[in-house]
Amino acid sequence: MTFNALIVEKNDEGKTSASVQQISEDQLPEAEVTVAVDYSTVNYKDGLCIGPGGGLVRNYPHVPGIDFAGTVEASSDERYKVGDKVVLTGWRVGEAHWGGYAQKARVRADWLVPLPEGLTTRQAMAVGTAGFTAMLAVMALEDHGLKPGHGPVLVTGAAGGVGSVATAILANLGFDVAAVTGRPEAADYLKSLGATQIVPREDINETTKRPLEAETWAGCVDAVGGDMLARLLGQMKYGASVAAVGLAGGAQLNASVIPFLLRGVNLLGIDSVMQPYDNRVKAWQRIAQDLPMDKLEAMIRPARLADLPQLGRDILKGQVKGRVVVDVNA
Repeated sequence: MTFNALIVEKNDEGKTSASVQQISEDQLPEAEVTVAVDYSTVNYKDGLCIGPGGGLVRNYPHVPGIDFAGTVEASSDERYKVGDKVVLTGWRVGEAHWGGYAQKARVRADWLVPLPEGLTTRQAMAVGTAGFTAMLAVMALEDHGLKPGHGPVLVTGAAGGVGSVATAILANLGFDVAAVTGRPEAADYLKSLGATQIVPREDINETTKRPLEAETWAGCVDAVGGDMLARLLGQMKYGASVAAVGLAGGAQLNASVIPFLLRGVNLLGIDSVMQPYDNRVKAWQRIAQDLPMDKLEAMIRPARLADLPQLGRDILKGQVKGRVVVDVNA
């Protein structure tokens, strides 16, 4: 029995190419659980792994796809039985280990979580790593005292995957969401997700010599990093927190310590890859509870395995809005 998979290969000159090919089950990595994949999705890391690799892929040929959801087909681990619905995000699957851009995947049982009640596998992949990360960010902000009524919560890179889900969750929880975007045409989309204010990227992307500005934001989910993060730290309210989830604007942080010392601002690092099991389950349960499914549906762009080489290029250029749901069986 063969099945379809997106295979990335590297030639002798170091150039990569991706194409849909037929592979057999005995080519899958050794692990405890085999999953019949229903859906995957497209994240920035996926764009790197489909294309240049970004230092993430160790060996070629390679099957990318850092997320997937589907049905257990075989399991040697008592925690998962044939027919169970499962979700996988993180653990370097799709990078160091073959991932979800195939009709079947074989992974360690420790890497899976049960599909939460109330979510379909398609909805889970509309969420994916991006939405899972957004939920972790919201939970971290809540753990540090953020409550509705404290003031506007800033979401940077709001039209992207993490930003879209963060905007929808925060709005549903009763927060006043200020969405930052460099794409004016995304304003209506962001308002449909619940944003009450659209902040043009250029208004907050320029560096300033002033370590502190007016206290404006009660919290922030930042997917951009770089100069934007450095700037907004000086705009946070006293005791407010920034959940840092990405580096679309750069990995360097040329910031002053003054906001931390004089306003008690907190910078919270959010990692979704190595999250412990209990926190993963909690986050997925919160997603099923707090993310409006009609808002999630509005973010979805359907795709097939054959579309992935182009989508990988697009997401690296910042040209993918919302959440791409890849039907690997289409």
